[in-house]
Amino acid sequence: MFMAFSSADVNKTNMASILLLLGLFISSLNISAGAQSIGVCNGRNGNNLPSEADAVQFFKDNGITRMRIYEPYQSTLQALKGSNIELTIGILNKNLQGLNDPAAATDWVQKNVRDFPDVKFRYIAVGNEVDVEDAETQYLLPAMQNIQSAISAANLQDQIKVSTAIYSGLLENSSPPSNSAFRGGASSFMIPIVTFLVNNGSPLLANIYPYFSRKYEPSNSLEYALFTASGTVVHDPNTNLDYQNLFDALVDSVYAALEKAGGPNVQVVVSESGWPSDGGADATVANAGTYYKNLIDHVKNGTPKRSGAIETYLFAMFDENEKQGEEEERHFGLFTRDKQPKYQLNFN
Repeated sequence: MFMAFSSADVNKTNMASILLLLGLFISSLNISAGAQSIGVCNGRNGNNLPSEADAVQFFKDNGITRMRIYEPYQSTLQALKGSNIELTIGILNKNLQGLNDPAAATDWVQKNVRDFPDVKFRYIAVGNEVDVEDAETQYLLPAMQNIQSAISAANLQDQIKVSTAIYSGLLENSSPPSNSAFRGGASSFMIPIVTFLVNNGSPLLANIYPYFSRKYEPSNSLEYALFTASGTVVHDPNTNLDYQNLFDALVDSVYAALEKAGGPNVQVVVSESGWPSDGGADATVANAGTYYKNLIDHVKNGTPKRSGAIETYLFAMFDENEKQGEEEERHFGLFTRDKQPKYQLNFN
């Protein structure tokens, strides 16, 4: 049967088609952003790990496009040339004092960044989890400033951002998340660092571990920590936001602390997050697999306070048998030392 359409009908049909195509396009962007938000930490505290070149190749084989390393391993940097893997490169806490010398900072940037023009550097993490009681607190900001000056002198300030990696122990009053602030001793060195981040358009790197938050505060349920709670666990009356998982609450606690420290627009990059497969009460392969899978899915969408994909680095690529600390510390790998997967994960 022949049906006549008016011009209005045609316009409506065209508009519907356009809206459908636009929706599919936006959806594809969101999927891409989510896939690109995941990186993996490449720790080297082991005597039985794949070679640095083999580890880089393994990142490529698994389609992982972002890597974090904790010091400038030269063989890793060589292997990363031309790989298109975006790199967060670290500076050890014990080296911060030396970098209070501007000439030493310039030399560090020359040897570990400028000498590798084919490596896609993303962040320089100056120090990792420097704590209130650590002597390095006095050296942290001057080292960051000197590295930033060297990066700017090389005209790389728009390409490479200088930051530091903190942990949740620097916060206090973090439940509900909006009450969070840098705790007493931490505020004295963190507020100037936040000012530095604001002035240079840099994110704050934060190591976020629901596993440890539950371990040291057992009132946090396992379901809340694993993204498997069936409904709201924490309601924040100050913001009227609801929290169904501990990861979101921890990230938004960092955002609340940044706001109070003068950095309301500073982005948080989750520079580590993981769950061990052995060595603790909740450290099982089943729990770790659930955490990593749900984390990868979850960070595509942001937190209750901040929408949008959360750039997140899974900790870590391999089990590290020489890592310091309790037994669980040696079981955070996504893969065993011989590159066998412990979980079925999709990094793409």
